[in-house]
Amino acid sequence: MLGLNLRQIATKLQNGSLSAEELCSRCYARAKKLSELNAFVTMTYEQGLQEAKQSDQRRKQGASLGMLDGVPFAVKDNFSTKGIETTCASRMLVGYVPPYTATVVQRLQDKGAVMIGKTNLDEFAMGSGSVESVHGPVRNVWRYPFRGAANDNHSNSKEAIQTDGDEDGDWFVAGGSSGGSAMAVTTGASLVAFGSDTGGSARNPASYCGIVGLKPTYGVVSRHGLIPLVNSLDVPAVLTKTVDDAATVLGAIGGHDPLDSTTVTDSFDPFTLPDEISVKDLTIGIPKEYHTPGMSSDVLQAWSKAADLFENAGAKVIPVSLPHTQFSIVCYSVICATEVASNMARYDGIEYGYRDKETSSTEALYAATRWEGFNDVVKGRILAGNYFLLKRNYDHQFQQAMKVRRLIAEDFQKVYDSGVDVLLTPTTLSDAIKYRQFAAIDHRAQSEQQDVLTQPINLAGVPAINVPITLSSHSLPIGLQLIGQNFQDRQLLTVAKWLEQQVQFPRHILEEQLSALESTR
Repeated sequence: MLGLNLRQIATKLQNGSLSAEELCSRCYARAKKLSELNAFVTMTYEQGLQEAKQSDQRRKQGASLGMLDGVPFAVKDNFSTKGIETTCASRMLVGYVPPYTATVVQRLQDKGAVMIGKTNLDEFAMGSGSVESVHGPVRNVWRYPFRGAANDNHSNSKEAIQTDGDEDGDWFVAGGSSGGSAMAVTTGASLVAFGSDTGGSARNPASYCGIVGLKPTYGVVSRHGLIPLVNSLDVPAVLTKTVDDAATVLGAIGGHDPLDSTTVTDSFDPFTLPDEISVKDLTIGIPKEYHTPGMSSDVLQAWSKAADLFENAGAKVIPVSLPHTQFSIVCYSVICATEVASNMARYDGIEYGYRDKETSSTEALYAATRWEGFNDVVKGRILAGNYFLLKRNYDHQFQQAMKVRRLIAEDFQKVYDSGVDVLLTPTTLSDAIKYRQFAAIDHRAQSEQQDVLTQPINLAGVPAINVPITLSSHSLPIGLQLIGQNFQDRQLLTVAKWLEQQVQFPRHILEEQLSALESTR
């Protein structure tokens, strides 16, 4: 049941063969049995079941709110949720309960969707493995070495995480920073999940976990209530099992929001993707700069196979150049750090969140609070950002980065102006790697390595989507990235659905394993 897509679930809800209460109960049960994966930091069980019952009542009265009515969804814990703790996986915000709900969450709830919980992430969404969390790391379910029965009293504390028998790091990272949301969808604990994507934070874990990860065009979806990391790059992202599901959710949340001045005012109409799709008249671009050192043979093979599929179907597949891609990591690092330094300034221990007991002076309180409340990754970016913003460095660092960003965006526009409809690239350099290997690499180097293929898209603001393609030689998911033109999200999703239909990613393998695991625990 938890392996079905939204359309199939909606049909069962409509014909009465499944109730929203039963569906949500199954999702809660799955999340509980797989709690050692540490995907969730908060479960909203009572509230969720109450909303599910209301959905069932609406349906009995012939007043259903649509396809999403009664559908369980999860929310990354950096989206504000009224009355529900929102921590950003940081000590700084443990205990913080927002007085309002993020627009994208509210819009889904207005369609009758049921929020079942908040998901784990890298602290303040800074990371590429979902291991930098005050709640402990997220573990990837693919090839996970489950040990013993699920513990009903499982704690999300870092101390509890370290006693689960995995000190050897014998599990694969889920990707970051939206690893919790990706794992919620992958395991069937949720049919839909929200992530945030600043430099690939949704597409990266989608690739590692074998699901769809959509980063819409910047400005199509409201950022109101998404606790900011980098305002000019952050985009609420959608994680689902299928492209159709992603299109359905985008239709529910897209459009202008008066609470977010960065959303476009043009009308946004929900759409349904066709089942019969032709790519014969399309031009698919293959950026030569994305053939980077360190790319695994499995990824190269999947990339080549997908290009052949397009070409055999009548599409024109051509090499293209995005010449400033080589500068994007440095550009992204500077812009990210400077905006982080600005955004993190609000966490001073005075108005909300963690406060140190220091009383000697206000300045000492600020310093002690921030030193203890942030992890080393966040503190490092704050220090770097303030360095770049110093008067003597501003022109040479930040201003230059902004100029390079414009060149990167122009690269994409020139390619599209030349007649290319969609770009096809890998999402990550390899399949998921083990935690021990991931943790052995410096965080900055790890982020640069993991985001090299995804963050140029955020700098340009264009839409992109990860589509799961195949399993690697290690039996782990490999995804490819399709990159569309600004505000051509519908075309991008249509092409993505065509590719999804051709490759038939073997998701059933994992679902069968999870079902068998449930029956024995």
